[in-house]
Amino acid sequence: MLPNSGNRNNLKDDGQRKGPKFNIYWVWAIIFVGLIGFQIFGSFTPDAKQTTKLEFYDKMLKAGDVEKTDMVTNKNVVRVYIKKDSLDKPYYRNMFEKTFEAVKKYKGPIFEFRIVDPNEFDKELNKFFQDNPTVQPINNNPVPEGEWFQPIVSFILPLLLIVLIWIMLMRKMSGGGNGSAGPGGIFNIGKSRATLFDKGTKVNITFADVAGLDEAKVEVMEIVDFLKSPKKYTSLGGKIPKGALLIGPPGTGKTLLAKAMAGEAQVPFFSLSGSDFVEMFVGVGASRVRDLFKQAREKAPCIIFIDEIDAIGRARGKNAIMSNDERESTLNQLLVEMDGFSGESGIIVLAATNRPDVLDSALLRPGRFDRQITIDKPDLKGREAIFKVHLKPIKISQTLDIHKLAEQTPGFAGADISNVCNEAALIAARKGKEAVDMEDFQDAVDRVIGGLEKKNKIISSDEKKIIAYHEAGHAICGWYLEHAYPLLKVTIVPRGTAALGYAQYTPKEQYLYNTDQLLDQICMTLGGRASEDIFFHKISTGAQNDLQQITRIAYSMVTVYGMNDKVGNVSFYDPQSENSFTKPYSEETSKLIDEEVRKLIDDAYEKTKQLLTEKKAQVEKLAEALLDKEVLFQSDVEALIGKRPFEEKKTLQVGDETHLGPSATGTSGTENPA
Repeated sequence: MLPNSGNRNNLKDDGQRKGPKFNIYWVWAIIFVGLIGFQIFGSFTPDAKQTTKLEFYDKMLKAGDVEKTDMVTNKNVVRVYIKKDSLDKPYYRNMFEKTFEAVKKYKGPIFEFRIVDPNEFDKELNKFFQDNPTVQPINNNPVPEGEWFQPIVSFILPLLLIVLIWIMLMRKMSGGGNGSAGPGGIFNIGKSRATLFDKGTKVNITFADVAGLDEAKVEVMEIVDFLKSPKKYTSLGGKIPKGALLIGPPGTGKTLLAKAMAGEAQVPFFSLSGSDFVEMFVGVGASRVRDLFKQAREKAPCIIFIDEIDAIGRARGKNAIMSNDERESTLNQLLVEMDGFSGESGIIVLAATNRPDVLDSALLRPGRFDRQITIDKPDLKGREAIFKVHLKPIKISQTLDIHKLAEQTPGFAGADISNVCNEAALIAARKGKEAVDMEDFQDAVDRVIGGLEKKNKIISSDEKKIIAYHEAGHAICGWYLEHAYPLLKVTIVPRGTAALGYAQYTPKEQYLYNTDQLLDQICMTLGGRASEDIFFHKISTGAQNDLQQITRIAYSMVTVYGMNDKVGNVSFYDPQSENSFTKPYSEETSKLIDEEVRKLIDDAYEKTKQLLTEKKAQVEKLAEALLDKEVLFQSDVEALIGKRPFEEKKTLQVGDETHLGPSATGTSGTENPA
């Protein structure tokens, strides 16, 4: 296609001309420079040299060098014009020296001198010609100069300058310096900062781009459908919900779902964050809330989306010391606005948060956020659908098994899966591959979970042996305990900032855990410490993360889930009083809890040591293989010690279970979701 020619090169696609826009400041600048120039150059002649009346008569007039004179009557000044031929005389040459050539070309007066009275000077000049008949008379022209204009300019010019500076400051504060009003200016500080997606604003994200959130999509699609055809619902007496709250962990797609609504809805869509209401000035947040709903009423039917609403929606009055009057006034105004407009106004408020427990109860009551849409981490089917979406722009190998990828990433949210796909593409590109294969994705999963592989980290042979037996202890416990998570991969290659070993398990996706399952998880987590104790008769600092996990699980069993006979069927967990500094039980009960937790962990440790002692040969075989290959997969473990004796049940998955082995600092791994 040939390029455009002529004026079409200067036009945008919509016919508007490209290039710099007209700016009123250039006009002001030109006017200002013009006035300054007139003030400077219009009131005097810059090349006129001062002389005396005596020199004028004796040196110039008697010599016949004067062409004419101008007598400025209102300034008592006489300006002398010298003939061009006379300027070559030595008298004038010596007088002007370096500027002589410029003086010769100048057509204005060359000299000037002051007089007392114009009438008296005119009489003196006539008498001079009478006394000197040989001197040719000249014209002495009385010329009044613009004395009336100069004072006016001297008064108006500073005034115009002050006005110009004031206008520029006002525009700067109102619109950020570009001459247009905008939300960043001080005079618009109370205006809403919401981004409006209207019919003229195209959003490329649709519901087809949102995978793994089928139930949530049904809810929000119903809201969009109501706005498009409200009579379909109101004909039966129904009312549009005033608000919907998207609740879920970070990265699960709450904001993406809202963007898809903006792409699907053929109605105005206001999008902003909860922090956009917060400002250092008192009353600004409430003012922005009022302005937002005012704009929404003008654009109704429409949708308002507030991301991270917990920034302004936190419960009021729980902590008087840390109270924030500005935030609470903003929340109060939001409550008033949501309760103020009727259901027929066509305004729907959509909000997202990952902290629903901190929101004010008045915000969650029916009539404000009528619906609470929970968006959990995707299950196996959802992860597979999300992988398919994110793999569309990536050139993948034909042998890639997406279902297997979904199985190897339990507990991954949509953002995590997107990160894995991007990392896999980068890894394949670094290796010079033409397509991304399964190996690249496995490396990407390892990098996302465990961190960057530390190939240059120098580990002594003794430390490496401890790491191998530590990880082998975890793997064998997971292999022979019925309710432990099946092993997926184990490695002694250092990763991240502290992990010297890394083991990945495939947890069963479930929502309820019984006592046997939690006890087996504790035993598996203690497998590394028990293995060190059995084979080296001493323990290392590498089990710090293991101990943190089992302590958390054990205390939860005793104090939260009521899984202890002596403490009983009580739960001391109260989400409404998390910030309380007082325990809801006595010192005697606290001592009992500590004793029972310690007994539970000690019993699990003895059980783990007994199991590993029985399977000592398998531990040694697995540890030696790790020292040789550094990385073992499930198939490698099966080849070494046989298949896992317990049948793996395919159930719904809840999260990713990983364990990172010992490290020099004693910290490692990701937390056990149990």
